[in-house]
Amino acid sequence: MKYLIASDLHGSARYCRALLEMLRREQADRLVLLGDLLYHGPRNPLPEEYDTQSVAAMLGGVAERVLCVRGNCDSEVDQMILPFPMLADYALLSLEGVELFATHGHLYGPDAPPPIRSGSFLLCGHTHLPVRRAIEGFTYLNPGSLALPKEGTPHSCLVLENGIFTWRDVVSGAAFEPLS
Repeated sequence: MKYLIASDLHGSARYCRALLEMLRREQADRLVLLGDLLYHGPRNPLPEEYDTQSVAAMLGGVAERVLCVRGNCDSEVDQMILPFPMLADYALLSLEGVELFATHGHLYGPDAPPPIRSGSFLLCGHTHLPVRRAIEGFTYLNPGSLALPKEGTPHSCLVLENGIFTWRDVVSGAAFEPLS
């Protein structure tokens, strides 16, 4: 199976369309969302084409393929318009022999890791930076931000296929190397 992993959409209809096009282009079986789907947050600028209702409707079209965790900008009122669960702070996944702890990154992260088994992967969004970093006992992976990337990084996501993680620019589809 192929997984598309993304975070920090922040209500951008433009980058939601780009994400769904990437999902189609990559022929991914599942979409793992690491939170901050609809609201832009008080410290962030408005993203391009900020339209939470359109984003909810677009994501609703692929609801049966979505696994989502809550971000720091997500709330119970967001759950009212999303047709898939999104209020869990984390999910434990075992995909293709790879053990993943998926969370947004505001509660658990590389500096405050959850209790995970050695050799596991910690998937977090939150920082808006695409990162791969080996940390004692686990590997920290961040897909970057779909709508509001920082430090000149692309609007990005991660693809997991056959146990290999690849960062992709959601606009061009090009693979790139994350920060370390």
